[in-house]
Amino acid sequence: MTAILPSGGPAADAEADRPPWSREHLRLHRHLLHEPSLLPQGASLLLALSGGQDSMALLLLLRDLSRLHHWQLHLWHGDHGWHAEAAAMARSLADWVTRSGGSLLIDRADHRHGQATGEAGARQWRYDTLLQRARELGCSHVVTGHTASDRAETMLINLARGCHRRGLASLRASRPLQERTLVRPLLIFSRAETLAITQAWKLPIWLDPSNDDRSLERNRLRLEVIPTLDRLHPGVERRLAAQAERLAEDEDSSVELTDLALSALLHPDNSLKRRRLARLGRANQRHLLQAWLQRQKVPSLKASALKTLLAHLADPSRSGSMDLAGAWRLHWQGDALTLISSSSPHVPDAKR
Repeated sequence: MTAILPSGGPAADAEADRPPWSREHLRLHRHLLHEPSLLPQGASLLLALSGGQDSMALLLLLRDLSRLHHWQLHLWHGDHGWHAEAAAMARSLADWVTRSGGSLLIDRADHRHGQATGEAGARQWRYDTLLQRARELGCSHVVTGHTASDRAETMLINLARGCHRRGLASLRASRPLQERTLVRPLLIFSRAETLAITQAWKLPIWLDPSNDDRSLERNRLRLEVIPTLDRLHPGVERRLAAQAERLAEDEDSSVELTDLALSALLHPDNSLKRRRLARLGRANQRHLLQAWLQRQKVPSLKASALKTLLAHLADPSRSGSMDLAGAWRLHWQGDALTLISSSSPHVPDAKR
């Protein structure tokens, strides 16, 4: 069931029609040399192959670059079973991969057990299954064909939902997938560019009928909102994706600065220095309190609870406690704000 494509070309009958090494190959090659942790030399990669233009373009580029980066490439297709042609499409894609000299691992969602139901359910099933297959095959990296266009769409969706800056910076080039790494090397390309790659190299594309379903949030954004924005501001996808990348860099910088600030606010027992925290601006107090809780795997406080807590902490003569989600309790006394288990029979003694 392992799919390993040779470093030669696609199907033999298309070999004569292939253009030479392209600017797109060079562009991705240089990008990976500049960011070597994305797809390390010699890594075993599991590529999610939908059969659409993005994943087919990614397959071509990774296969051709394997001779330089020495990857072992495995192919996986997830059949969500959302339309009548899904199984036939998976078979056709597998036949093409076989003619190209490889094989395709296919998993089908079982709707009897509620798998791949709705957009969120399909995404969860897809990543859960990819992780399972990566473990079985010994792949360190799972690779998907997300592009800058996908990143722009995700940013707009999260903006409309009122997400935090972290949400606007989502769909990063890589993220942990439990003990594996999920990588999106095509974020430097747009969807228009992946289409051009498939056309130039005469690659087949399997179109998913569900892509035209405007009841799905992302489809409606892609088919209606983005074209309208692009008519108003040509090149909007590229700029939105670039803005998401800048926000991701800002978020990473903020995390580093937060770690530095927290180190100056901690007592040796990891309790928080209450008086020093109170001297900061309210926005920084909120941010550092939430970061301190997150470090200890405690759910973030709601805005109303956080406001109440800060009001209590402002007066160093007051002591008290607050129950949190997840069987935790905050206790403040003297200069210490302490996190303890709510199952503990005792709260900390007064100190400092």
